[in-house]
Amino acid sequence: MKTNKRTPLRSASKPGGFQKRPEIPVDRGNAPPRGRTSRDARQEAPEAEEVVEAPKPRRRAALPATGRASRGNIARNGKAVVEAKPERLQKILAQAGVGSRREMEEWISAGKVTVNGVVATIGQSVVPTDKVKIGGRLINIRFTGSTRPPRVLMYHKPEGEIVSRDDPDGRPSVFAALPRMRGGRWINVGRLDFNTSGLLIFTTSGDLANKLMHPSSQLVREYAVRVLGELTLEAQQQLLHGVELEDGRANFGTLHDGGGEGANHWYRVTIFEGRNREVRRMFEAVGVTVSRLIRVRYGPFVLPPQLKRGMARELKEVEIKMLLRDLENNAPAPRKGPESS
Repeated sequence: MKTNKRTPLRSASKPGGFQKRPEIPVDRGNAPPRGRTSRDARQEAPEAEEVVEAPKPRRRAALPATGRASRGNIARNGKAVVEAKPERLQKILAQAGVGSRREMEEWISAGKVTVNGVVATIGQSVVPTDKVKIGGRLINIRFTGSTRPPRVLMYHKPEGEIVSRDDPDGRPSVFAALPRMRGGRWINVGRLDFNTSGLLIFTTSGDLANKLMHPSSQLVREYAVRVLGELTLEAQQQLLHGVELEDGRANFGTLHDGGGEGANHWYRVTIFEGRNREVRRMFEAVGVTVSRLIRVRYGPFVLPPQLKRGMARELKEVEIKMLLRDLENNAPAPRKGPESS
């Protein structure tokens, strides 16, 4: 009897004839080479790594040009600025911290200042787009429309320092102890002589320095004075009512006994002007020698007890704005009559 054997590659026949297997397309390009099974090929083929594209860096929005020449009427923050009115050249240079108005007038007269390549003249006006140079160096001019206040600091000057940048004798300068800056310089408000210590004010604004020094401001200067010799009551009255000096009459606003004995007697005096060595010369006029002189107050500024000699303290922006507001709104304090104790 003949039997039908089914091969493992053929399905069982059904009534009605043979059934074809569905054709499966074969990718010959990915077929494994002969002699090797597809199973071996799958084991040896490395796993495909998932490729992750790095995120593209975001492009920052283009900022407006910050150079003064190309900026035009656009400020550094991209906003339109109010067009500034022309102002006097010496005033603008003083506001930029180059020097006082008087110094700027002297430099302009000497031909050291140019505006847009042309030698400047006294009384000339400038606008923000003008290029101002001193000795060939471009100056960053600042107009009154600027909201940023000038810098102000208090310095405790020790004895043995000179209030000048140029000294033929090479003595130490107070400016060597001040913070360095770019685009300006420190301007001293008044002076203290070589052997006098105490409070010294500096600012970056020549206009502010001029206001603080001008006699019309009537800002009081207070000194602690140690004298050699006896200061009689008669001599005290002379100092309060006025003594004659080489450059005119001078007197103290107040004079108070600060205590001490013998050669170590102290007094506290106030005066409303700042002529050269004026306090020392006034005491010498009544036969008394000053052995030590310390300025403890200049107008609204008082020497802080914690500010050691040779150290500086810069005022905060809030303090500076308050100072400027007081100078603009308040009239100078009336000068008091002679007072002694």
